[in-house]
This record gives sequence, C-alpha cells and structure tokens, in this order.
Amino acid sequence: MSDLPFVRDEVRGFTPYAPGLSIDEIREKYGLARVIKLASNENPLGVSPLVVRALERTAPLAFRYPRGGNPVLTAGIADHFGLDPAGVAAGNGSDEIIDLLIRVAARPGLDNVVAFNPCFSIYVHQSRLCGVDMRQVPLAGDFSFDFEALLSVVDENTALVFVTNPDNPSGRAVPADELAALSGRLPARTILVVDEAYADFADPAKDYTLLPRLKDFPNVAVLRTFSKMYGLAGLRLGFGAMSPALADYLRRVRLPFSVNLMAEAAGLAAMQDGQFIAATRETVLRGRAGVAAALAGLGCQVCPSMANFLMFTPPLAAARVFEALLGRGIIVRPLASYGLPDRLRVSLGSDEENAAFVAAMREILGQAGAAGGA
Repeated sequence: MSDLPFVRDEVRGFTPYAPGLSIDEIREKYGLARVIKLASNENPLGVSPLVVRALERTAPLAFRYPRGGNPVLTAGIADHFGLDPAGVAAGNGSDEIIDLLIRVAARPGLDNVVAFNPCFSIYVHQSRLCGVDMRQVPLAGDFSFDFEALLSVVDENTALVFVTNPDNPSGRAVPADELAALSGRLPARTILVVDEAYADFADPAKDYTLLPRLKDFPNVAVLRTFSKMYGLAGLRLGFGAMSPALADYLRRVRLPFSVNLMAEAAGLAAMQDGQFIAATRETVLRGRAGVAAALAGLGCQVCPSMANFLMFTPPLAAARVFEALLGRGIIVRPLASYGLPDRLRVSLGSDEENAAFVAAMREILGQAGAAGGA
C-alpha cells in the first residue's frame, strides 16, 4: 500500500512505542497457568488499599468531568512533595509533560533537543513529531553520564536537555549536585529537564532529587510519575515541577481534562498511604541487593542500579535467555530496541517473584553449562 500523500514528513517511518510483553499473550502462547511479569518496572506490591477504596468511591462519578486544571490534585502534589502549587503541572502520565515541554519550548525547524543515547524513546519520538532536531551523545562505556560530551552538542538553539536520573535502562544515577552544576552551564534559554521517574528508589533518595531545590534553579523542570512507587501505571498520572511561569504555559496548552477523575482520586489517595510507600521501597531495595548478588554469582555482569530494575549481561546470548525465561512463564525486557542486544533488564518484583526469577536463571544457565560440559 502506497504511503498517504497527506501525512507529514515527520511522521513517515514512525514506529509505535513497544511496551513489554503482556501476561495474557505469554500465557496463551506457552499454555501457562501462571506468568510473572518483570518487564515494565511496575510496583511489586500492586495497588495501595487506600487507592482501591478511593476508586470505589469515585466510580459512580465517572460520568462527570474533572475540574479544569485539577486544582485539588495539584495542591495535594505540592503539599506531599514540598512544592509551590503554582509550579506544578499534572499530566496524563509524565509522558504528557514531556510532550508539552517540547511543544511549548522548542521551535520547529529552528531549535534542538539534547539527550543521551540510549534514552527514553518518548524524548526522541515527540521531538521528531514536533519537527525539532534531536541530538544525542552516547553514555560512557559503563553507562555513567558524560556531561562534557552532552554539553558539546548544546548550542544557543538548544531548547531542552533531557537527563533521566536514575537512568533507564541502566539504573545508574548521579547526585543532584551534579545536575545542579550542569544547569548552570547551559545557555540562558535552555531548560534542563530531569526525569526522576525512578528517584524514589535511589539510596539515599534525598541525595538524588532536585525537587526540594527547584526555587534555586529556574531553568530546571523535574518530571515525576505515579506509575512506579505509587502503583498507578494503568491510570496514567504524572506531573512536572518547574517555575510557576513555565507551568502556567503548560496548563494553557494542555488538552482539557487529560487527567481523568479516577486518576486524580487515585493519586490523592496514593500519596496518603505512607505505609504502602515505605513497604514498596523496602521491597525494591531488598530485592535489588539480593537479585544483583544472585545474578553476579551466576556469571552475569550487573550494572549498578538506583532504580527498581537491574540491567545485566548474561553469559549466554541475551535472546536465548529471554526466550528460555518466557518458556518458564517469566517476562523480562530485552534491550535490543535500546541498541543493547546483549543485555536484559529485569524489574524487581515481590520476594516470591524475585526468587522464581533467580531459580529460573539458575536452571537456564546451569543447563547450558551442563550441555557445554558434555
């Protein structure tokens, strides 16, 4: 079929975002009764009981529109994170805030956006969709952040610089002080966007976030999501924290009602459940240490992580290990789409899920070793 003549050039050749495999498709493909999904960095404990109750209360109101601008949610976010509510912009996931920042700050055909490679594909997709040049520099060989290389491609027409901290898929992180220093080396009209989707899992978390210091850095915007620590991936909720003037422009151009009534209620409830937040963090940090040690003991090269996942290079071909895990009902994330075909990423699950993953890896690598020895 020939390409449609009325489709914009920026859209030709686009491929959709490829999410992790679903539990249902693997269950059906392999005829399995149980499937463990450790591919999408979701909350290992599921959903807060307070969120469940809030959704039950809110469901009968689903026929109503939410309030424009979600002022109660914005105030709740500001109170929970210690922010100026005027500088908070809620979105349909932090993805929407990424899109809005590019649309508001970057001039098509004139400006550029800068990020590391690999990076979250949405930075690349939305820049391209908006007709904005995307410049990328590789991470260092150990996946640490080479800020000098990043700065080498920044110029007076750089609208946005994206840094994910902790990074995905490596899990590496830098202290917030280094990002603060980076912001001071950017051109006057350049916004440093720090994507802190996984910052709640850094240790200690306070050393890796710029949120409490935003007033000192008017050229910094911080992204946060409710999909990880707060267990709301299916409801799509996130926010950006930035200068009140920039947040005002995002609110002006945001599509009306993009944050739905259920997501708003769930987000408010999730922030109130300190016990669930603490249990999630404890589970992830315990799992991260245990699974990393187990993988290293099996001959895998494990990248140091401050996130709720681990990137590793197995001693066998990554594609072979990935398929062998699928056959045992365990979904992890292959990283070929990140340009890393020899590596896999595993989300930290519950203690039981982590143990099942480690047992499967022992079986897979043990069988390969026995076959090699024969």
